[in-house]
Amino acid sequence: MTARRAFRRAAVAATLIPAALLVGHTPAQAVELPPACLAALSEAQDKFPVQQFTVPDKVKTALFDEPAALGETDQKALTETACAAWNEWATANGTSVARDLDIRYQDTDGLACTKFTTAAIGAFKKYAPTIPAETRGLETVAKKVWGNAMQTLSVEATNATCRQSYGSVKAGW
Repeated sequence: MTARRAFRRAAVAATLIPAALLVGHTPAQAVELPPACLAALSEAQDKFPVQQFTVPDKVKTALFDEPAALGETDQKALTETACAAWNEWATANGTSVARDLDIRYQDTDGLACTKFTTAAIGAFKKYAPTIPAETRGLETVAKKVWGNAMQTLSVEATNATCRQSYGSVKAGW
């Protein structure tokens, strides 16, 4: 697997795995993740094998910056049960999700930001209802991270089309 493909897979996982799993705390705020949450992170690349779908660099940065601001209440969503349920779901559905992302990405015209937001929000809306109830706490936190990141991007994007694209999906799925 090429480094570019591995990076794309990680980016997909960053987008689709509930953002609560991607806690990037400073050492003073470090949270010890349960084993199932660590497994979710380490195995994510293989569970969502996209070929075309790409996450713009600014989106990756915004999504990875947000979890550092999570409060203690949000961190409590990182449970062994929730992450184990997520892992089972991702194993069973990851290939279908990746295929859907690739198709949506390819079928969308325009800039990478528009292709990304269209594919991501379409997949979120399609697959969110099928995610196990045990992951609802993670989903709540993921929606918060998503909304904050898209709000930031809708203000800071230098391209008007991208600002509009990020703004149109900040409410989430």
